[in-house]
Amino acid sequence: MRARTIAAVTAYTASITAANWLTAHYGLITLAPGVTATAGTLAAGVALLARDLVQDTAGRTWVLAGITAGAALTWATSPALALASSAAFLVAELADMGVYTPLRDRGWARAVLASNIVGGVLDTLIFLWLAGFPIVAATVTGQLVGKIVWATLLPVAAVTTVRRWRRAVPRHAVGT
Repeated sequence: MRARTIAAVTAYTASITAANWLTAHYGLITLAPGVTATAGTLAAGVALLARDLVQDTAGRTWVLAGITAGAALTWATSPALALASSAAFLVAELADMGVYTPLRDRGWARAVLASNIVGGVLDTLIFLWLAGFPIVAATVTGQLVGKIVWATLLPVAAVTTVRRWRRAVPRHAVGT
């Protein structure tokens, strides 16, 4: 197995585990006046982005392995969160396959943005419901801002900017 694949699967599993650990220990947090989210929202958003990297480098089977490993590691902290998280990530992954996979050939950024929006909404609603958190506008908004804006739009913008810069700068100038 290549180092890049191992790193992607590890990041995916670790972000799932971190999201659940943070949520188990800190519950809901205030992001802004009237806007709340689970403490693990940003880590869950990173997981959505890492999932696409795993799918690209290792395939869908490894995505499912990452969900399983994340659930197993979370079980020690909270069996209820482990079940809610794995169900939410599994449904989000199925949606991701329907959105990311067909769009991937048209560009990475387009595929990630579209799939993370769909996956973020599904993951949020299913996780909040199964984990027993309130599904109210303030919490859903906070979850989506964390997952889509902070953990998807900003990293995608950064990667896109670096890629454009690298294409614009002559190769011999990059190494000097």
